[in-house]
Amino acid sequence: MLDLQRLRALHAVSVHGTVGAAALALGYTPSAVSQQIAKLERETRTVLLEREGRRVRLTDEARQLVSAAQELLAIVERAETELEERRGRPAGRLTIAAFASAARGLMPGVLAELGRRHPGLDARLSEVDPHLSVDLVAKGAVDLAVAHDWDIAPLPAPPGLEQAVIGDDLCDLLVPEGHPFAGRTAVRREELGGERWICQPPGRVCHDWLLRTLRTAGHEPDIVHQADENPTLVALVAAGLGVALIPRLGRGTLPAGVVEVPLDPMPVRRLYALWRTGAARRPAIAETVRVLGEQWPEVAAHPPR
Repeated sequence: MLDLQRLRALHAVSVHGTVGAAALALGYTPSAVSQQIAKLERETRTVLLEREGRRVRLTDEARQLVSAAQELLAIVERAETELEERRGRPAGRLTIAAFASAARGLMPGVLAELGRRHPGLDARLSEVDPHLSVDLVAKGAVDLAVAHDWDIAPLPAPPGLEQAVIGDDLCDLLVPEGHPFAGRTAVRREELGGERWICQPPGRVCHDWLLRTLRTAGHEPDIVHQADENPTLVALVAAGLGVALIPRLGRGTLPAGVVEVPLDPMPVRRLYALWRTGAARRPAIAETVRVLGEQWPEVAAHPPR
């Protein structure tokens, strides 16, 4: 009989692409994941993984096992949901994926509140890009995702997922002190042409939003610096190297030399909680969504400046 934990390890590798990333998601060591898959290969007398550089490729036989594993894990999830529902209180492990600024600005308070209210709930957080986190929920790799989209770039949610709006995160134009916009009460999007821009790399939601916004306003953005983390973007603005559009959530206190200027209309990104339809009755999901909604107004009303 095939061991469920070994199938879970193979499924995690198929979702995350590397043994190391799968181990991080499962809370194991890479060595433990490799051992589980090696045992599964011996049990099935089949080669399951082939190395391609630092990544691994699943063989055809492995993909068949992953498909079966996904069905089995869905059955286990339903059983766990029914048991938790009968108890009537959140319990067990709950894995949450959140994008970087939510992981920094929202989730610490949410996780602390969940721990205070429900000692039997083991909530665990991973920082993941929004588009990736939605896919991880759909594949059963995490239980719940905190993701976002922008007013002109909606976040696609695949079938089988449910979602709830957490709230709206406002976005400001950050400019160096002494910039012509620094003394303005508002700046229209049509005025943004000719600026030197600092933003996240291509493929990120914020990068795509900036391109679409400026091109819609008739400008081709001149992106001179790119960085993953908002504090780095802010530091580059403080050095006088360009301007940036940065959401308030998780931004941190603005340093000297950086001025916040509202845009007209103000850009908004909407935060969502997403989970699988099959887990919708699980008390841990319902309570986490409730706490996210409770915490957001306070976070949104008092962002660090």
